[in-house]
Order: sequence, then C-alpha cells, then structure tokens
Amino acid sequence: MRRIRHNVELKSPEQITLMRAAGLVVARGLAAMTNAAVPGVTTADLDRVAREVLADNGATSSFLGYDIGNGPYPGVICASVNHEVVHGIPSSDTILNDGDIISIDFGAVVDGWHGDAAVTVAIGNVADDAAELSQACRKSLWDGLAAAATGARLTDISHAVEKSVRASGAAGSGPYGIVEGYGGHGIGSRMHMDPHILNYGAPGHGPKLEAGMALAIEPMITLGSPATAELDDGWTVVTADGSLAAHWEHTIALLDDGPWVLTAEDGGRVELGERGIQLSALASASA
Repeated sequence: MRRIRHNVELKSPEQITLMRAAGLVVARGLAAMTNAAVPGVTTADLDRVAREVLADNGATSSFLGYDIGNGPYPGVICASVNHEVVHGIPSSDTILNDGDIISIDFGAVVDGWHGDAAVTVAIGNVADDAAELSQACRKSLWDGLAAAATGARLTDISHAVEKSVRASGAAGSGPYGIVEGYGGHGIGSRMHMDPHILNYGAPGHGPKLEAGMALAIEPMITLGSPATAELDDGWTVVTADGSLAAHWEHTIALLDDGPWVLTAEDGGRVELGERGIQLSALASASA
C-alpha cells in the first residue's frame, strides 16, 4: 500500500480483494434490512438485523463508536427517514409507516478493511414523487460510478452525478436539490479517507484517478432545497425545508483493467455493463 499526492491511499489488487470481503458483508446486510423494512418495524429493529449480519460474517462495524467530536455513534447503521438526509440514529421510537422512505447506510470491517454502501427503501406504497426521487438518486450513483475511471479527474465523478440528477429532475418530478457540502470519500484501511467527493461541480479538476484507489460515491438529493440542518443529537442531518431526501452509495475500486464495485453483489456488472464499461478481470475471477 502506498500514498500519492493529496494523501490518497492506493491499494494492491490483493488488498482490494480483501476489501471485497467487507463489501459483500455490506451487500448482504443491506439486502437483509431491505427485506425487513416494512410498516411497523422500528429503525432499531433494522439495526439489530445489521448486527446479526456482522456477527454471522465475522465482521465488525465501521460506524459503531465512530466519533467526530460529538460523542461515539451508537448504532451500526444510519437510518434516515423521510426528511432526514444522513446519519439518522436508529431508535425503538422511530416506527416505519406505509408511505415512508428510509435511507439505510451500513459499513463493515473485515481483516482491517472497510466497505460502505447505502440504499433508499420504500416502505409499503409510496407516492410517485418519492419513488422517482429515489430512482433518480440511484441512477446518479451509477452514472457517477461509471465516471470513475483511471486517467479521469476526481470532479468528473462529481459532474456525472450532477448531470444525471439534473436530467432526471427535468424529466420527472424535479428539479431536485443536490445536498451541499456532503459527499463521498476515499475508503480502505479507514472508513473516511481522502479524497472528498462532492456530488456537483465542473469536470476536469482534482487528483487524477489511478489504479489502486477505492472510493465511496454517495449522492444525496432532495425534493426541495439542497440546504440542510443538523439536529441537536449532533448527528442527524435533515432538509432545511422538510422535503424528502434520498441517499444511495457504493464502494468502487479502480484497477489497471477496469473497475470493481465492491459493495454490489454482481460487482457492478449489470449497471456498468449497460453503460458500456467492462469490469476488471479480478472481479470476474472472484465471482
């Protein structure tokens, strides 16, 4: 493992394979929580599902005890309901109701290597604008992942996400707000590493993307204003205008011969394939 300019960590193919193990735990956990997220379930119930997945796979949590100066985080997931954008704390008092949407963010550590991903889940029957919001966010994630190619610049990812969100908003129930300030990050031997990846901006700026990079790309968009506020719990970020928010995320690794989406069960084969991108041979060899 070595570092390059901007303090970005570069992983060997062997280390990326270790990260895939953590990524698969994250994928399994999110799938289990998606299945469990029905009306009447609490966000604490979903946190318990995630803890069981970690234990069953010999993994630990990236989130539990994480401290940025406001006290250790108490859950293994972030559970953000409706107008909550990110970092919602799971609670037995937060009951999911028909028509809600919930963004579930989950991180796992295996042998010292991290994986991180998020999904937005519809609870029961949701309004069309909520479903379209989530789909637009998910599409922008994959469009951003498709822009993560060796030789590109970091903000090529940011621009691809923004362009996708703007196009979805023009075609559907938008325009959507792209949350300001928050974004993706490098990942590997720690959960949050350089570089920070905004979900908007002009292309062609920032460090050149190189083989060995691993990035967590995570668009967050709203049905209204992009402005946010932080609650008194010191964690939960909400939309300032009370509008709905969606959040999707995957961890991607860049190799000499192509990418590998470490937190997708298929490694990103279907979604990236639809965008004309072939996965690294390492992804196929590990399938």
